Amino acid sequence: MKILHTADWHIGKKLHKTELAEDFDLFIDWLCKTIEAEKVDLLLVSGDVFDLANPSSEARRQYYKALVKMKQFNCRIILTGGNHDSPAMLDAPKEILKELEIDIIGGLPEKLEGVVIPVTGSTGKTELVIAALPFLRDADLRRAEDGENYEDRVEALKKGIQNIFFEASEICASKYSGIPAVAMGHLFTAGIETSDSEREIQIGNLAAFEASRFGSYFSYIALGHIHKPQRVSAAVPTFYSGSPLPLSFSERKDEKRILLLDTENSWEPLSIPVPSFRSLLKISGDLQELSFKLEQLQEKKQLESLIEVELREQQYDAAKLSALDELVSTFKKEGYKIVKHRANFENQLKGASQVFAPSQQLQDLEPKDVFVKLIEKHEYDEKTRGEILSAFEELLQEIHGDENVKL
Repeated sequence: MKILHTADWHIGKKLHKTELAEDFDLFIDWLCKTIEAEKVDLLLVSGDVFDLANPSSEARRQYYKALVKMKQFNCRIILTGGNHDSPAMLDAPKEILKELEIDIIGGLPEKLEGVVIPVTGSTGKTELVIAALPFLRDADLRRAEDGENYEDRVEALKKGIQNIFFEASEICASKYSGIPAVAMGHLFTAGIETSDSEREIQIGNLAAFEASRFGSYFSYIALGHIHKPQRVSAAVPTFYSGSPLPLSFSERKDEKRILLLDTENSWEPLSIPVPSFRSLLKISGDLQELSFKLEQLQEKKQLESLIEVELREQQYDAAKLSALDELVSTFKKEGYKIVKHRANFENQLKGASQVFAPSQQLQDLEPKDVFVKLIEKHEYDEKTRGEILSAFEELLQEIHGDENVKL
């Protein structure tokens, strides 16, 4: 049997207000071609189907269109809910989807037997069983008496996860003895690399689940939640497929993947790279370097490249901030869009209370003295400095008239 493992689709995701709907459609088109070419029997989606618990109507439409497209290739589909998903929303069409051989487990059912799904092969016999465990919420894992201090609560969560995986393996073993089993999960395991777009689960990173607690019953564990594809050190092959699309600029260098298993040969998956449909670029430097790098952009993908710009300068200067805004607002290059910009000054401007000696009280200083002190490290020429001081004095006159004003 051939199995494709993917996760963290995050349908409806926006990256700095840029819709990623086109990216997802292109991914699904490519995924369908892969399913057809590889003659995939089963597709596993390990959580975070949507980016929001209450996705837009457009995101829901994309979801159903994707399922219909993939069903053309007689591929069984099993999806589980993640921490971004609403269990009730995912489970609502459960019975209708089941008629299409699409199983969805949005949240942990009251009876754990509900997560165990047999998969038949070409002979009509059960060849594989899936323990489709969704994201396990706090209420699924802890009882009221599970300790009051932080350490006890963390251990209760870990123990709860361990017990659920163990109980699921017991159900698989008793109901489908001798048949290989695969577990799905959506959680944070210890010792893996994260990115900016993942949200902490349970009680934060200190609650990271040790992979040794998965046990050794399952032949493969298909994980979601972590967006960087990677292997987890466990007793059996355990992998995060990662998100198929980069969902933050911290993921711009990740090699996005899906994982293909051929159970007749091995439980070690083959990594298949997902094409890059758009570039996420991070450009940094001083004003001259930024201008040069933006002019030299050449790499183009199917979709518009998104750019983060960071101005890096030694000395704070308001004029440089204005120049950065001008550079960003006037930037026009087909196939590229600046979606975020910021400035980083090594010698950051200090507040007025920090530039004078501790013995000096601000209320005893003249406004002009304070203003001159604050701008003295700006890189203004004499003419510009004179114009700025003249403008400041005019403002003082307008606000206070001719009176001698104290701060």
